[in-house]
Amino acid sequence: METVVDEIAPDLYRLSTYVEPVNLPFNQYLVAGEDPLLFHCGPRQMFPLVSGAVARVLPVDRLRWISFGHVESDECGSMNDWLAAAPRAEVVHGILGVMVSLNDLADRPPRALADGETLELGGRRVRWIDTSHVPHGWESGLLYEETTGTLLCGDLFTATGRTPALTEADPVGPALAAESMFHATALTPATGPAIRALADLRPEALGLMHGPAFRGDTTAALTGLAASYDQLLDEALAARAPV
Repeated sequence: METVVDEIAPDLYRLSTYVEPVNLPFNQYLVAGEDPLLFHCGPRQMFPLVSGAVARVLPVDRLRWISFGHVESDECGSMNDWLAAAPRAEVVHGILGVMVSLNDLADRPPRALADGETLELGGRRVRWIDTSHVPHGWESGLLYEETTGTLLCGDLFTATGRTPALTEADPVGPALAAESMFHATALTPATGPAIRALADLRPEALGLMHGPAFRGDTTAALTGLAASYDQLLDEALAARAPV
């Protein structure tokens, strides 16, 4: 395996490792401000690959912030390896994630952000957005990189296969195909509205954790995904309704 580095927006890098046995890319995003932030850590076994990729952009010990969407091994398995390699780094996450998991799991005290709270990176700013149970995980949240208008959207729009670093192709179809395989999304009455609220941001680009970054009509993509999940929920409820 190798981790490929692509600059998808000024000083915003996608680090991608394609894992052939599961036919899935695993991505991290490096925001290279004065106080650099890494969104997604990767699993522990990938730390040598991903840290080597970061080092091609900037010294690993310059990292100031480590973040991720929710507590899951592919998002934060190597969290403490990063903290050991970057002495100034702190984990940053939503209040719920810090309270229920990260105060205990992180080797250094994490920083908690409230819904909508921003974090200055020195020439860059990111905003934490709570998305509980979207796509899954009680503590789920996302980061919006305000300078480039990039929504780091975690497991939303998961796509299988080898993908380009950046695409303008509609991401909804591949996301629904992956959902039919993995059934990873928590379909509830709140799922669609939470995704439509993200569309209100009108981001310039979407940074997927599993799949290509997307630049195009992000509002249509997000509202289309929300409508598709509403339909899947309606179909599931209808199938279980008593006759």
